[in-house]
Amino acid sequence: MKEEEKIPFTDHLGELRKRLITCVVAVGVGFIVAYCFKEWLFNFLTHPLISAMKPGEKLIYTNLPEAFFTYLRVALLAGVVLAAPVIIYQFWIFVAPGLYHKERRMLGPILFFSVLFFMGGAIFGYVVVFPLGFRFFLSFATDTIRPLPTMSEYLSLASTFLLAFGLIFELPLVIVFFVKLGIISIDFLTKNRKYAILVFFIIAAILTPPDVVSQTLMAVPMIALYEIGIIGARVFASKKTVKNASETEV
Repeated sequence: MKEEEKIPFTDHLGELRKRLITCVVAVGVGFIVAYCFKEWLFNFLTHPLISAMKPGEKLIYTNLPEAFFTYLRVALLAGVVLAAPVIIYQFWIFVAPGLYHKERRMLGPILFFSVLFFMGGAIFGYVVVFPLGFRFFLSFATDTIRPLPTMSEYLSLASTFLLAFGLIFELPLVIVFFVKLGIISIDFLTKNRKYAILVFFIIAAILTPPDVVSQTLMAVPMIALYEIGIIGARVFASKKTVKNASETEV
């Protein structure tokens, strides 16, 4: 433990309140800016589905306020994305004083790469998974069955998918971080690979619609990310850390 003057708990609460207010204001400003481009943002988000639909088919809304509230949700999501740098910076400022110098050096790169990996996962979902998944869903249309996706349903599905792929792309970073801290070892990861694959398919089954295509589109990238995490751990984790983790598990 560091020997320094203890800060009163009320001061911590005051500092936390200040950081939260700053984050809320940043999200509010981002929301206002994003709402000015709400239609463009929604068209961009729905482009993979519209491209997979037949010419002339469109999304619908089934109750009068649905379109308005859908645009509000789109603007809020975009506002959070725009405010992300401010939110991350406020988090860093709040936790940095309580960290050791070594921990501060680790937290900075972790925050940077976590945002980078999350955005990479969301982009992968939008560019690769959305077109394939939507073509599969729309393939069930026949002369007597016509798909009529609504605005709110699509936004819920798309935002869930983007969030899920953003989170699973954090897997290599989590693996490297745990190995570097000595919590797990590379040997443990390689020996339990088959169990990890099973867990990935279970997670994919929970997060995606109940069809094999969606589950595979999520599980296969998770398996690849698991292997990338092992490779990253071999590169970035020190030999001493890996040895200590192995001895601890034994």
